[in-house]
Amino acid sequence: MVDRILIVDDAPNIVLSLQFLLQKEGFEVAVAHNGGEALQRAAEFSPHLVVLDVMLPVMDGFEVCRQLRAGTGRSKAKILLLTARGRPAELQRGIEEGADAYMTKPFATRDLVAKVKQPLSERSGDDAGSAHQIIE
Repeated sequence: MVDRILIVDDAPNIVLSLQFLLQKEGFEVAVAHNGGEALQRAAEFSPHLVVLDVMLPVMDGFEVCRQLRAGTGRSKAKILLLTARGRPAELQRGIEEGADAYMTKPFATRDLVAKVKQPLSERSGDDAGSAHQIIE
């Protein structure tokens, strides 16, 4: 079974880069460009992982994360916040809103691939014991 990843970012260059990189790694990828579209695509695509920017039009990534966790979308999907916002308070808020991991931009592609693969490998087990991850 191929893991499905939803990329949510409004920057076309980031979307194209992530989409190419993740498809090259063998993942099935869908894209959303704003928070509202993210919830709709999550419901349709049923991703295993959502790579979610924080600064988005329509609805920010924190709100998308909160709604995904509340069941509006695919609440069991792992969520990786990928953002330029790296202050400790924002990192903490991301985790409080339900993110499984938080990674700041800019990032090395090998670090991103490792960060994406980790929660996907954990999803087959009991999610209750998974730790939150922060990479800066």
